[in-house]
Amino acid sequence: MPGLDFGFGPVEAQFWRLAFVMTRIGAAMFAAPLFGAAGVPAQIRVIAAGAVAVMVCAWTPVAAPSDLLSLAGMVGVAGEVLVGLALGFVLQFAFAAPLIAAEVIGGGMGLSMASTVDPNSGTQSPALGQYFTVVVTLVFLALGGHLQWIGLVVDSYRVFPPGHTWLGPDRFAEVAHFAGAMFATAVAMALPVAMVLLIVQVVTGVLSRSAPALNLFALGLPAGVLAGIAALIVAAPVLTDQASELTADALASVSRVLSL
Repeated sequence: MPGLDFGFGPVEAQFWRLAFVMTRIGAAMFAAPLFGAAGVPAQIRVIAAGAVAVMVCAWTPVAAPSDLLSLAGMVGVAGEVLVGLALGFVLQFAFAAPLIAAEVIGGGMGLSMASTVDPNSGTQSPALGQYFTVVVTLVFLALGGHLQWIGLVVDSYRVFPPGHTWLGPDRFAEVAHFAGAMFATAVAMALPVAMVLLIVQVVTGVLSRSAPALNLFALGLPAGVLAGIAALIVAAPVLTDQASELTADALASVSRVLSL
């Protein structure tokens, strides 16, 4: 008896191709700070990854391995995950710099005990860090950084086609270099406010030594909080410029990872 063919073979092939393409995109979105936030439902991530994967399948001749469940297929999927995580972690480093700056400033203001749940990671973070994170996020979205990053993820299929996804030591070094630059950026963000807080603490210490009857804690804590808030207000334009530079550096680092 001849076998019946209902014409679903090409449809199944396209489905496995779409699922294979979604692997890299889904890994990148999982590691990225905005798309991979704990508050974003998993269904939204899958829909977003599928939407981008449809465009990749239409624009690029990406072919899935003949057998995804074989050893070669699993290695190919692992390579896709590696590239996606690398592209997402570079962006994650950029959004970690404001949290480090907030730790430094919050310690000087005496607000280290004030913490809240970070919507990106779902863990406890300084309350002041949410202010920095919101500013960086708004600047990132206003500059179209999310669209440029998605464009770089799509372009990665041209640079790293399936089967050639080993990044190499140079690209791993670029990711590590940007992680080091993140600390320098965090220091630059915290420096204006930290200098003001240092001056306030020095003046408070001099006053406490000059007049021992003064209560150091009753004088120093309110002075530090008021000086920190005033310094944050004055340094707000500088913070937006630093957020713009941080966004540009993060996208440039992702681009260098693809172009090395």
